[in-house]
Amino acid sequence: MDPFKDMNRRDVMKLICVLGISFLIPHSADPKEIEKLLDNEDREGFYIRFIKPIRPIDPVKWSLSVAGLCEKPQNFSLASLRKAPTVTQVSRMKCVESWSSRAKWGGFRPKVLFDIVKPRSNARHLYFYSADDYYEYISLEELLNPRVLFAYDMNGHPLPPEYGGPLRLLMPSKYGYKSVKCITRLEFREEGGIGFWEKFGYSKDATIRPGTDHALDLNDYKRITKPGEPDY
Repeated sequence: MDPFKDMNRRDVMKLICVLGISFLIPHSADPKEIEKLLDNEDREGFYIRFIKPIRPIDPVKWSLSVAGLCEKPQNFSLASLRKAPTVTQVSRMKCVESWSSRAKWGGFRPKVLFDIVKPRSNARHLYFYSADDYYEYISLEELLNPRVLFAYDMNGHPLPPEYGGPLRLLMPSKYGYKSVKCITRLEFREEGGIGFWEKFGYSKDATIRPGTDHALDLNDYKRITKPGEPDY
């Protein structure tokens, strides 16, 4: 008996596609283990941006490595970072793509971390490295601005992976590429360097400039009239 005798061309093609897909998907894979990769998405209210797709980070397994020019290099769990009193602030994250969105962020000031690991006197910059291979250099002086925050909460909940969880930086007066997401490693260095987007001509200073902004959370267009953190 020929099983293909009564099949037309379309039926045969369907069968071939099904068989092909079955070879690509491991039969032992548990659907619960198949995770959606974090990737760029123009999500309503607050866009999502990464330089490449990555798996969501498990906050329980995550740790932050702090090393370089400091007296007490160490690794921090998220639980240990949460032991410090949480500071909250409402800030707008402004992207160089001309959109922005505002949220209530919770976390700790960089000085809290500095007081623990004790940067050496010759440390001038902090190198940031992220789970998606993004990297940035920021001076310690800029990080001590009173509005800069290491954030682990967003709108009263743990910071979602798609917005940089378990831990991200927030620099409200700078374009979003300075607010490094999904941080995994910090190194104190004497010399600064060129960050990821600065290789492609982005401003090293990154201070927000006057211009038109699409405020996603307000569903409106606003005019930024002065450099620095938007006031709406």
